[in-house]
Amino acid sequence: MPDYETALSKIDAIEAEMKSAGMWSPKPPPPEAFDFHTAFAMDTMPFAHWLQFVFIPRVREIIATQSDFPSRSEVGSQAIREFDGDNEASGLVPLLIDFDRFIERG
Repeated sequence: MPDYETALSKIDAIEAEMKSAGMWSPKPPPPEAFDFHTAFAMDTMPFAHWLQFVFIPRVREIIATQSDFPSRSEVGSQAIREFDGDNEASGLVPLLIDFDRFIERG
């Protein structure tokens, strides 16, 4: 059975770090940005927007409905690529890597 309490703690920490680092947007991208066709919506929005407006809500939905988590997560790996050299994201990347590990442990 998934550990929803731990998942909630991890997603809350990711959200808090994004806000603390100034990466939290006050408004969502335009509706057409949600019509993406690539992983992490790389074709329609910045990675930080995808985290805020797609990833975090999806994880919260899984928790709220007590659904199954995916068997793999690559959000931490993508964060390493996206935020390489970005000091503002230095606290966020380890949280996302930890989320990947949590998902893969099941």
